[in-house]
Amino acid sequence: MKKTIKLAALFLLASATFVTVASAKGTTSADDQITFSSLPSQRGVEIKVNSTAPSKAIVMVYDANNDVIFKDAMPTYKAMQKGYILDQLDNGDYTIVVSENKSVVKKEVHVYEENNTKEFIVIQ
Repeated sequence: MKKTIKLAALFLLASATFVTVASAKGTTSADDQITFSSLPSQRGVEIKVNSTAPSKAIVMVYDANNDVIFKDAMPTYKAMQKGYILDQLDNGDYTIVVSENKSVVKKEVHVYEENNTKEFIVIQ
């Protein structure tokens, strides 16, 4: 039951995300780049992917038991960004893995509650 609630919360998370896509035309960089940053609301993370050629990025979120609790495919463009709201996750440790072409970036995230507000820390 708890896993079903988590999955339902993450599907709501997916519907609450936003996408901003840059033009598929433009300059190319020498290396693909995947970066993480906090959303302005401080309720989640923003993932930016800049690649040398249009490609699809896959975002997967794993819980502490290495179970996949969320999977998302970012659109196929050279430059893309998408936000993921984390305040519906249970307190605990999670791993966010972003795969794009041959680039894979893993970030550890700790979700906790402070003053009745969900907070998170992206561990470098």
